[in-house]
Amino acid sequence: MERSNEPAEGRGDGRVAGQADGRRPPTIRGVAERAGVSKSLVSLVLQGSPRVSDAKRQAVLDAIEELGYRPNAAARSLVARRTHTVGVLLNDMRNPWFVEVLDGLNSLLEAHGLRMLMADGRLDRRAGQDFARTFQELRVDGLVVVGTLPDTDGLAEVAERLPTVIAGNHEPRLPQVDIVANDDERGARLATEHLIALGHRRIAHIAGQGLVGELRRRGFEAAVRAHGLAASAVVESGDGTEEGGYRAAVRLLNPSRGTERPTGVFAFNDISCVGALSAAQELGLDVPADLSLVGYDNTYLARIRHLWLNSVNNASHEVGRRAARCLLDRMERPDAPAGHQLVAPELEIRGSTAPPRP
Repeated sequence: MERSNEPAEGRGDGRVAGQADGRRPPTIRGVAERAGVSKSLVSLVLQGSPRVSDAKRQAVLDAIEELGYRPNAAARSLVARRTHTVGVLLNDMRNPWFVEVLDGLNSLLEAHGLRMLMADGRLDRRAGQDFARTFQELRVDGLVVVGTLPDTDGLAEVAERLPTVIAGNHEPRLPQVDIVANDDERGARLATEHLIALGHRRIAHIAGQGLVGELRRRGFEAAVRAHGLAASAVVESGDGTEEGGYRAAVRLLNPSRGTERPTGVFAFNDISCVGALSAAQELGLDVPADLSLVGYDNTYLARIRHLWLNSVNNASHEVGRRAARCLLDRMERPDAPAGHQLVAPELEIRGSTAPPRP
């Protein structure tokens, strides 16, 4: 096959200026030459500046498309003093509720050109690392804390320098830090009153930890008290895990307890409710004929067909979406007063509750 020794137009090496050949990626200089404009004008187009005519903007965009040019994110961040990233610190990535919050967060952040950098707070506690400060060192444009964060002092320090929003928890209350959470006390009352309406009179609650756990316990206790059932109601401590729910249910349902077992159980979350379901089955109890169960969070676990749990829908996607909206607003107005939004819960009825046996 014959090779031509004639150079391509504009270069002496056989390549058009700015053209990628597998060895050198296209550059901003190549885009400028292809579009017939200056490098500074290409930079203005990349920054979205309104000071560029439509014709020249289109010429630059066409050149970018033809050459396959991709801006250097690090260099662009230095110029704009923004990284277009948001730090997301999760309490525990193993909890499926957090994944659904992330869906809501990302749906709005992505639409505004922001990417999420995630870290697991559980690893933070185990490894002794401070991810909140690490996010600050990475120069993220904002921070969303999902769930409970043990190091509130560290969060307060970061929030003084970085737009911050808390999603799915009610604390800590900090200046210029917005909170978006579920109305946990109201949701717990919905779950408990559903069991009462079915005719259950011996009802137990597998409690959770933190302020969210306290609010859900408070809603449970308010409901049984309002219906005159406080004397027969039982609260058993849990930790929000499947194993914790299993152990709490074994304590509640074991005949050796010496008291009548509950006929209905409201669990802190879906994960602990799955643990309670396992305990009931091991003890030979049929759900829902012998024992009614209600979870919380309405995660994908509750929707698995062979589980099919009743659960309080705390609108996790909406919590995430609202948290993203709050963060975008705070990035625009960092000194605005802190807000506290509560998303209304609803009870999803499936197949894990029924009237108690006579």
